[in-house]
Amino acid sequence: MKFGIDRLLSDPELRKPLAGKRVALVAHPASVTADLAHSLDALAACPDMRLTAAFGPQHGLKGDKQDNMVETADEIDPQYGIPIFSLYGEVRRPSPEMMDAADVFLFDLQDLGCRIYTFVTTLLYLLEAAAERGKAVWVLDRPNPAGRPVEGTLLLPGQESFVGAGPMPMRHGLTLGEVGGWFVEQFALDVEYRVVEMHYWLPEAAPGFGWPDSRIWINPSPNAANLNMARAYAGTVMLEGTTLSEGRGTTRPLEVLFGAPDLDAKAVLAEMERLAPDWLAGCAIRECWFEPTFHKHAATLCNALMIHAEGGFYGHAAFRPWRLQALAFKAIRRLYPDYALWREFPYEYEFERLAIDVINGGPSLREWVDDAGAEPGDLDALASADETAWRDRIGGLLLY
Repeated sequence: MKFGIDRLLSDPELRKPLAGKRVALVAHPASVTADLAHSLDALAACPDMRLTAAFGPQHGLKGDKQDNMVETADEIDPQYGIPIFSLYGEVRRPSPEMMDAADVFLFDLQDLGCRIYTFVTTLLYLLEAAAERGKAVWVLDRPNPAGRPVEGTLLLPGQESFVGAGPMPMRHGLTLGEVGGWFVEQFALDVEYRVVEMHYWLPEAAPGFGWPDSRIWINPSPNAANLNMARAYAGTVMLEGTTLSEGRGTTRPLEVLFGAPDLDAKAVLAEMERLAPDWLAGCAIRECWFEPTFHKHAATLCNALMIHAEGGFYGHAAFRPWRLQALAFKAIRRLYPDYALWREFPYEYEFERLAIDVINGGPSLREWVDDAGAEPGDLDALASADETAWRDRIGGLLLY
């Protein structure tokens, strides 16, 4: 198969509309070709390509910034002498000066298929800026490693943020090329938009179910270490809004349902199995221990539950990470009613709302967890209606 970048490089006809145009690239460490050349280097080597700028999203073009709200500065590329602008520094929306650096913007970011992954919002902000300045945006499409499954409640009006670009569920089931098409329709953007589609992407084919086994995994962000993380992320990212460790400071971040020094992981798992055993389907859950080297509970031994949505344990249609993580929260609340679960701190430049509500695009999940009388079926009914509405909405936007 071929990703968008590989098709653009191999087909001169695809590049013809770029003749005489100033071209900018939006990229990160996973922006590589089939032979692992970085897209910036590969495009710079094209004799018919005039590369005039590059942009880095959250974590930077090099992917060197570890945590949320750790910003990257603008710089000049030492090899090519072009400006590298940060879209996670002094600004998150491209400034007019940044947009004036090019005529066509090639967007080549590997996504995880999750609304909260900030590359999604960066795409919207770029499309909006391009519409305002009369620029073109091309998405060089890449796989959604989580595949087509859809899960979670829709973001509510007024709950938009840098981790919530619009009324999407947590697990949206689209490639970034398809997301861009939805943005253009949803926000009625008058912009020249094009997707350089992948060839032969089979989003429901085993064993990858979204991620082709012919391509190796490269971290698109520092804590996205493997396919297991990409599959679990639509649930485990909610840990960022809690006092529980998501495994940052270990070698397997965002692959755990929680880690904490003052919780009994086996007891929590037993309560989860009692409350909604079907929500644990499609993966294996294993008790483990870790001691984070930094971040939450640093240098403290934590009891944890590890998710294995991989190998023979993985059931693509059955695995529902958003419900799985919600169930872990519910079990903790049942066993430890007074536990200080929700973390109060600025999250992705939102300073008023609770982080868990910013992450979920509204308060419904938190309210369900904290309501002693609420049952799994209540959350399931709420989410199922939104998931059906989303599938209906995106049916005509699928490119593959």
